[in-house]
Amino acid sequence: MEDVTRVEWCEWGRDAFEEARAEDVPVLLSLTATWCDHCHEMDAETYAVPTIAANVNDDFVPVRVDVDRRPRVRDRYNMGGFPSTVFLSPDGSLLTGAGYLGQDGMRQVIQRVRTMWETKGADAGRIPRALREDEPPSGELTDDVEAAMLGRLTETYDDVAGGWGDGPKFPLPDALEFALKRDREMALRSFDAVSANLFDEYEGGFYRFATERDWSGIQHEKLLDSNTALVRAFANAYCYTGREEYREPADRTIDYLTTTLWNDAAGAFAGSQAPGDAESYTLEPSDRETGNEPPVDDTVYAGANALAIDALLAYYAYTDDERARRYAERALEYLREDLLEDGVVVHYRDDDIEGDRCLLANQARVLSALTSARSVLGADTLADARAAAETTVDRLRDGDSFVDAPATGVGLLDRPLRPLDGNVELADALLDLAVLSGERRFRTIARETLEDFAGASDRFGVQVARYASVASRLLEGPLVVRVADAPGSDLHRGALRVADHEKVVVPDATGDDLESGTARVERGEQVSDVVETPDELVEQVRSVLE
Repeated sequence: MEDVTRVEWCEWGRDAFEEARAEDVPVLLSLTATWCDHCHEMDAETYAVPTIAANVNDDFVPVRVDVDRRPRVRDRYNMGGFPSTVFLSPDGSLLTGAGYLGQDGMRQVIQRVRTMWETKGADAGRIPRALREDEPPSGELTDDVEAAMLGRLTETYDDVAGGWGDGPKFPLPDALEFALKRDREMALRSFDAVSANLFDEYEGGFYRFATERDWSGIQHEKLLDSNTALVRAFANAYCYTGREEYREPADRTIDYLTTTLWNDAAGAFAGSQAPGDAESYTLEPSDRETGNEPPVDDTVYAGANALAIDALLAYYAYTDDERARRYAERALEYLREDLLEDGVVVHYRDDDIEGDRCLLANQARVLSALTSARSVLGADTLADARAAAETTVDRLRDGDSFVDAPATGVGLLDRPLRPLDGNVELADALLDLAVLSGERRFRTIARETLEDFAGASDRFGVQVARYASVASRLLEGPLVVRVADAPGSDLHRGALRVADHEKVVVPDATGDDLESGTARVERGEQVSDVVETPDELVEQVRSVLE
């Protein structure tokens, strides 16, 4: 990227903002990603123009940020996509911003910002609303939350093209999983639309999204986090239906993840793959095979790898696929040894560079991976899970919910951000931990977390359908299958394959009425009879859910 731009980019940090303050000039913040074609295009078409580069270098302190490596900067300054071109005052407040800017657009914005700065100076800066109004509207969790979300999905469902919404089409794995349990027909039609339009039939893996309602305008980058979320979603669809059209995309995406996105030196998964030349996607497979492989960002990110572990273990639980188990265990080993320290998750490590510590999304996803490993493999991960949960509560809980990271750093990083999606992910993982560890206080924290946002739950979009899923689990009690048998036994495998992807399976369970080789089902105050076979277990699950 830097080989074509003539701009003298600075690193994000105190030095850049102090330089802007000393010279009394704004900061030009460029948010980019290695997988972003438009970012590379803007470098070649705009920042490579000598006059534009000279104006940027002379009148601003230009700062470039990789959004994958610095998610806190991304979340505070994102202008709705990448590249984001953001102008800041030296204190980090926002002057103005845009997305992609061509030559004419950049010249116009530069002139406008010059005028703004000359007339108003730092007074022109503003703080985004999400950072000004930090207290979420709290409320009570009721059954209306789940019903309202299902209604939202039904209202926005595209019954012509599949999926949800009348604009760009994203795969929305959380919405797929929510609908899978509550409106199977709508869910499966959307699964079909995602696989028909975003699945790469040649290489495997899923493209990121489509720009148009009819799933045209495919954006061909492949990100680890979105691919692994879809592996889990399609694996769950297979668990419910037993149909190969849902297992195969998950299987072939695991092939892609364990080859193209596998960082063998680290023993974990790379972050993303950039799109190839647009023309290559219209070629026959034999011709595409001779083309250049799109570049891969080998950075191993903690949160995305945790999602991969969770997804691979779900697939293994339903299929006994040894490849999925083996790669999940290898990634888990790297995560625990290199990116988890006394309950604190490190965003990434790359040579001498270390990413942010204790980010809410990473803490939540690693906690979920650790509980999945316990449930599916019987791995000795509960101590690490407790430590991650305790650390998150100690460092990030503010009131009844959680902020995205410790409020430290330059720019707007010293202001807390309270992301709904991160809070939901954490609440979900805490609920699983409460079941597996027997410590109910984690369930209490999970409920208080969701209640802190409940006053606005009637306005939540389908992107956060998981909020309603977790609310339902908290209100009704999660479906729990306690198996007094070793992981991998027929009874344990049968429990994992119960067609409810929101269940929690507890291996090696103990209890007064549980003898070796038996199991029982619980949901809230309901407790089933003790059973000895997978078939009996299925019958007890059915009776508890009725």
